[in-house]
Amino acid sequence: MADEGDELLLKAGHYFGRVVIDKTLTLQGEGEAIIDGEGEGRVITVAAENSQILGLTVVNSGDRLSVEDSGIYITKAGAGALVAGNRLEKNLIGIYLKGSKNVVVRDNLIIGSDNRHVNERGNGVQIWNAPGSLIESNTIRQGRDGIFVTTSHHNIFRNNDIQGVRYAIHYMYTNSSEVAGNLSKNNKIGYALMFSDRLNVHDNRSVNDKERGLLLNFVNGSTIERNRVEQCAGKCLFFYNANRNTFMDNYFEGCSIGIHFTAGSEKNKISGNAFVNNKAQVKYVGTRHIEWSYQQRGNYWSDNMSFDLNNDGIADQPYKPNDLVDQILWAHPLAKLLLNSPALQVMRWAQSAFPGLHPGGIKDSAPLMRIPLWMEEAHG
Repeated sequence: MADEGDELLLKAGHYFGRVVIDKTLTLQGEGEAIIDGEGEGRVITVAAENSQILGLTVVNSGDRLSVEDSGIYITKAGAGALVAGNRLEKNLIGIYLKGSKNVVVRDNLIIGSDNRHVNERGNGVQIWNAPGSLIESNTIRQGRDGIFVTTSHHNIFRNNDIQGVRYAIHYMYTNSSEVAGNLSKNNKIGYALMFSDRLNVHDNRSVNDKERGLLLNFVNGSTIERNRVEQCAGKCLFFYNANRNTFMDNYFEGCSIGIHFTAGSEKNKISGNAFVNNKAQVKYVGTRHIEWSYQQRGNYWSDNMSFDLNNDGIADQPYKPNDLVDQILWAHPLAKLLLNSPALQVMRWAQSAFPGLHPGGIKDSAPLMRIPLWMEEAHG
């Protein structure tokens, strides 16, 4: 029988059955120590504060989402737990933080389900109302979402490597938190941030994600800086009803659409971003005029064939990514059949000859002439 504060060292071997930690202790594996839940329930439940789960292989939880079957399940009583250096496989949910404060989940390898029905998979790390949690330097493969959080605050997700899932990081109703230095690769969506305020989202990468690299949906009062989205088959960025954000120094390259910006988004500071070789730099359908520069500093656009006669690094003419023809095509996709028709060609000529015909839309009054040097160095 273990006492409060004991350190239990499991020798290499295969241990069957479920474990409940109801007093503070350290459970550490030596060599390949495997705890096998035999396909039933939660493999390890932590219900004592400041406990530690270190260096174990945890496998074969139950498969019922309705009761939150997990490899490691940390209850409200498990505040301050440390889960580090473990390998989790064949579990429904890898690690679940359920109401537990100040938990650290670090340096774990989590391999989730590859069930063909995505909705029957669990998440790599799942968090509900677990303020102060730090999810750091984990490697997550397969499953539904890499990290899913809802109804929480003051969380940090940092330096995680997430591949082969639906959403790498999925935020819902989580405020005053940080997402930094993560890698999303070959997922459906990289960073899906929804209904959350006061986020600090910086230095993340999305590579070869299928539909969107970065999605902001009802995200307000947040800072989104120095993120990179590359080679997304869909949209580098989807910006939907997101307001009063600072959106600066991000890099978007090789997507079908650089940024899809909706009319409900207002009072955002957008500058210093680079839009490079996207098939369409901006998709915006609306009549409002929106300025995308801040304090005489705009964004870099790879398709902007402008001059800089005074050599100040700012183009001499404003940049407008969409003309009237573009807006017609976005609103009525079948109009693409008429793209080379005389009517549309005349419309484009008339708009170039009479700028007053230009519809409302995005305007960058101080477009940058070159990609910021630090972005080129980081890319190289």
